[in-house]
Amino acid sequence: MNTIRRYPILAATLAQLMAGVVTFGLAVMLAGRLAPGVGMAVLVAVQACVAAGVSVLLRLPVWWLWIALLFPPAVFLGLHLGDLPAWPFAAGFVLLYLFFSNTARERVPLYLSNRATAQALCQLMRDRGADRFIDLGCGFGGVVRALSAAGFQASGVETAPMAFMIARALSALTHRGTIRRQDLWAADLAEIDVAYAFLSPEPMAALYTKARAEMKPESLLVSNSFAVDGVEPDEVWELSDRRRTQLFLYRMG
Repeated sequence: MNTIRRYPILAATLAQLMAGVVTFGLAVMLAGRLAPGVGMAVLVAVQACVAAGVSVLLRLPVWWLWIALLFPPAVFLGLHLGDLPAWPFAAGFVLLYLFFSNTARERVPLYLSNRATAQALCQLMRDRGADRFIDLGCGFGGVVRALSAAGFQASGVETAPMAFMIARALSALTHRGTIRRQDLWAADLAEIDVAYAFLSPEPMAALYTKARAEMKPESLLVSNSFAVDGVEPDEVWELSDRRRTQLFLYRMG
């Protein structure tokens, strides 16, 4: 289960494989009983629903549920609609670039923090009497706005173009927090009390090294779900949300 939580793509693949077993069994049972078109539609729907159900059981983030639901019909349409115009694929590529262009370079997918996490971070800031907060890779900026609404000096950095534009617009509309289009490795952490990251296992060791070099004594690096390999966290908070989110707290100095 820990491996699945660290690498959600493995869980998503497992969900589709398990759904495939169920769908194959159903296809054998229904063979010859339904019209070809109806039978295929039923099987695609079963594949999608079972994969989504397994994703829920594996406590994957909500966007993986949408992927589980949409992947089977997308594959079916791609294989059976014949000659399709090129523009939908081009549009899809552009959208993927706008949302995930930093994934290959920084090895960080788009993870969105939930409300329970934002509430826990607010409580952490209050408990420590902290004021300055930064979200390293803030996505759509929900955590930044929540911390700003609670009265803290909250900022976030993001490089994916569309995520940055959405976060910046929402921050401007609500007058909550500051969003910058900046590589997280270039962010200045010297005056930060709590630095928060929901990234992936890959960059955590390097981020911990950066935090140790730049952050002041008694400040905190908080990692959502992904511990720093080989470093014992000072605290681990397990939240009571659906996916049992874990926050790993590393005290600097």
